[in-house]
Parts: sequence; structure tokens; C-alpha cells
Amino acid sequence: MLKYLLIFPATLLLASAAIVAAGLDDQIAPADMIVVPGNTVAPDGTPSPRLQARLDVALQQFRNRQAPRIFVSGGTGKEGFDEAAAMAGYLKRQGVPAAAIIEDNQGRTTEATARNAAIYLQAHGLTTAMVATQYFHVPRFRLALERAGVTVSAQVHAPYGELRDLYSTPREAIGYAVYYLKK
Repeated sequence: MLKYLLIFPATLLLASAAIVAAGLDDQIAPADMIVVPGNTVAPDGTPSPRLQARLDVALQQFRNRQAPRIFVSGGTGKEGFDEAAAMAGYLKRQGVPAAAIIEDNQGRTTEATARNAAIYLQAHGLTTAMVATQYFHVPRFRLALERAGVTVSAQVHAPYGELRDLYSTPREAIGYAVYYLKK
């Protein structure tokens, strides 16, 4: 009986380790656009440190000319701010031309962001995307984009960690399994 009680935690631990390994494995290659999913906006309307880290890693790849545009996606969070607008504002303040930023304020979930990015790419005759998010979110976000018909040519993780990652990583392992099994 004890061995059956240990199966779930052991499986979750192994899956979490796989999520971490895959998410930390940055793969740099050209893409038609960098896709950055939203996250918390601070009470003053600026990106939270976690979200800023996502934007900074995307900005680095944009400046390295790995992609000519950045797709920022999010909804209006409990803070009352449009995440995509806050993200676009941050990028503009960092010198990214407005014409290189695509705002999607309907990306309330990973799946919605992936679907909206796919629609944008298809409408503009583009096919490839680079993922820029937290390491634990990279695998599920890649899967969502690929399921939406996007070729993910590259991935980068935001170099930002916090205590809540101890919860977020196993949650993403479960989330990945749910996405994988869902058609």
C-alpha cells in the first residue's frame, strides 16, 4: 500500500524536474515574432518584476535581431490594468518602436494567448514564434502554441525566480499533462 502512496509524489517530482530541464534549455533561433504571455501588473500600472523579466528577455532577443516584432498578450487582471497595454508601454519606454509591438488584450489564458498569436501569424503570412516566459511555463506554452498551429523555433526563459516557483513548477507539470491529454 505504501508504494502506491509514493507513486504520485514520485511521478510529480520527476515531471517537475523534466519541466525545469526543458524550460531552462534556451534555444535561440530566428522567429517571425516573440510571444510574451501576460502576468501581474503592479498597483502603479507597471509590469511586476516577474513580468518585467519576461519582457527583458524578449527585449534582449529583439535587440539581437532574432525577431522583428514582439507579441504581448494578457487580459485585465485583478489590479484593474490591461496587461498587454502595460507590457507594450514598458517596451516602448525601452526603445522598441510601437510598430514592432503587437498588443493582444484578449490573452487571459495560455491557451487564448496561443490561439491569438496563431491567428495573428496566419493573418500576416508568418509562421514562427519564439517563446519568452518563466522557465516552468515554457513547455506548456510551447505545447499550446504548437497545438494552435504555430511553429515554435526558439525559446528563452526569464531569469527571475521566487519562492512561489516551488508551487508553480509542480502546478505546471500537472498543467502540461492536462494540456497534453486534451485535444
